[in-house]
Amino acid sequence: MAKMNPHLQFNGRCLEALRFYEKCFNGKINFSMTWGESPMGKEVSSEWAEKIIHASMEFDGQVLSADDAPPGHYAKPQGFQVLVSYQDIPQAERVFKALAEGGDIKMPFAQTFWAVRFGMVVDRFGTPWMINCEGAQ
Repeated sequence: MAKMNPHLQFNGRCLEALRFYEKCFNGKINFSMTWGESPMGKEVSSEWAEKIIHASMEFDGQVLSADDAPPGHYAKPQGFQVLVSYQDIPQAERVFKALAEGGDIKMPFAQTFWAVRFGMVVDRFGTPWMINCEGAQ
């Protein structure tokens, strides 16, 4: 069975972002490697050596992976949003509020015709999120 997991790219702030997401999602970074620690370590500048070549975080049985794009390869996120769905309204609201700290709320977290709560936010790192709560079934 295949799994699909989001992989986010950052422009030098990957570790900071993942530490923020650890708090937002009550997750845990389970792997992190810098460019300098990788087999390509001798090929990167000293200022880029401490940036992340690959990291992953687990929360609620989900995996979120991320990296710092090599210099000149970063592109601002566009054309997608990361959707996270919950059954529990307080948990969904907590995550939405946490992601919104220092970010930009695009749609307030409120009841919709398709969900008991839904909201859209672009976090402080530029990642667009949709938090959906269908409520207890």
